[in-house]
Amino acid sequence: MSDLHSLSLHQASSLLAGRQCSSEELVQALLKRIAAVDASVQAYVSLDAESALAQAREADRRRASGGSVDPLLGLPIAVKDVLNVDGQPCTCASRILEGYISPYDATCVARLRSRGAILLGRVNMDEFAMGSSTENSAFKVTRNPWKLDHVPGGSSGGSAAAVAADEALAALGTDTGGSIRQPAAFCGCVGLKPTYGRISRYGLTAFASSLDQVGPLTKTVQDASLLLRAMSGHDPMDSSSVDVPVPDYSLALRPDLKGMKLGLPKEYFVEGMDPQVESAVRAAVEQCRALGAEIVEVSLPHTRYAIAAYYVIATAEASANLARFDGVRYGKRVEGEDPIDMYGKTRAAGFGREVKRRIILGTYVLSSGYYDAYYLRAQKVRTLIRNDFLKAFETCDALLTPVAPTAAYRIGEKKDDPLQMYLGDIFTVTANLAGICGLSAPCGFTGGGLPIGLQILGPGFKEENILRVGHAYEQATEWRLKKPELKG
Repeated sequence: MSDLHSLSLHQASSLLAGRQCSSEELVQALLKRIAAVDASVQAYVSLDAESALAQAREADRRRASGGSVDPLLGLPIAVKDVLNVDGQPCTCASRILEGYISPYDATCVARLRSRGAILLGRVNMDEFAMGSSTENSAFKVTRNPWKLDHVPGGSSGGSAAAVAADEALAALGTDTGGSIRQPAAFCGCVGLKPTYGRISRYGLTAFASSLDQVGPLTKTVQDASLLLRAMSGHDPMDSSSVDVPVPDYSLALRPDLKGMKLGLPKEYFVEGMDPQVESAVRAAVEQCRALGAEIVEVSLPHTRYAIAAYYVIATAEASANLARFDGVRYGKRVEGEDPIDMYGKTRAAGFGREVKRRIILGTYVLSSGYYDAYYLRAQKVRTLIRNDFLKAFETCDALLTPVAPTAAYRIGEKKDDPLQMYLGDIFTVTANLAGICGLSAPCGFTGGGLPIGLQILGPGFKEENILRVGHAYEQATEWRLKKPELKG
């Protein structure tokens, strides 16, 4: 039982169902693993061991009482520090929320809690989810478990690192422009960005409200399907939540891809991409072909405008959303001579450099005289990008692309060059602009031992398509079986 921490959700659920281990033993194994390796990985920002063990004992009591139990009962899950969990801090990795304790559960958290999942602790992120490396946290720099001097990706870097390092069976993340898929690719785990509106955003601290979406980071595609179904469904507390049926995603998980048509967008294989990444992704495409899929070339011609449009829209929405953090109602407060002085001093002390940069940029593009030239034009480009996808999905069931142009890079390598950091999101921001679903699954390693991810994009509310592709590919390969070598 010494390796309980390395289990997937489904493996752990099977052991619990067979009474081969208890939920309390599972939590204790993870706490021991965290104590052994997190000083190196730096994935967690807070851990409530006492509460997690109490939840585990309650889960064991419910299981012992007999009757049918939920597959999630007694399974520990880590939560990105941007989602509210009743009674826990929610800092968004920012100084400006110091001292804030959430008085309620986010809807996705409440749904997992109602099914018996254990909320193990809170994991690190880029401040207010603004970043692609988890170097922008106010508290610590999370490290990639495969190479500790490399970034884990972002902004859900703590979630991905915790799963890859076996410090959590699974974790919740959020994806505004690739913040689930890119760290999943960098850390060699599975990351799912659902369709916009599939999972409620109530209780998620907003970065860009028309782009943000909650999703799971897991060890297998099967685990991702389990969490997706548990969290999905209409929520009257979120006006962007869509009232559509939630299928049983497990029914889509088959060993082959016969009858599926998969598109290969020519705009996603560009000059400057790491040859090792391109080689691994193209090999994955051939594996999908061998599994029975028909591969066709498609075009998404407006992809080249995606980064510019994304960073106009996302920063504009961020400047509006972050106006609520003023030191008046909660969080950090620095006194001033008058309210305006207090606002300025509080935000200067509370917000980090990247957050300030994006607020300034967003305020500029929304200002009088620039709104039409930047924000309105970006929204028109967004429509063109969405139309590209709609046209592509008329001829295929899903698209296969790289997740990022490179594998993980060294810590500090891009921190002082934000433009280079932003350009790394070129293959992921399009899904958020279009509101479609996307999955990242491990598809190889660089010569230096760093993971590479395959991105699978699907039509809106067709998560079963991308889960089927991801599962069949995953089962036909052995990438999911590889583990980073961490002492502990």
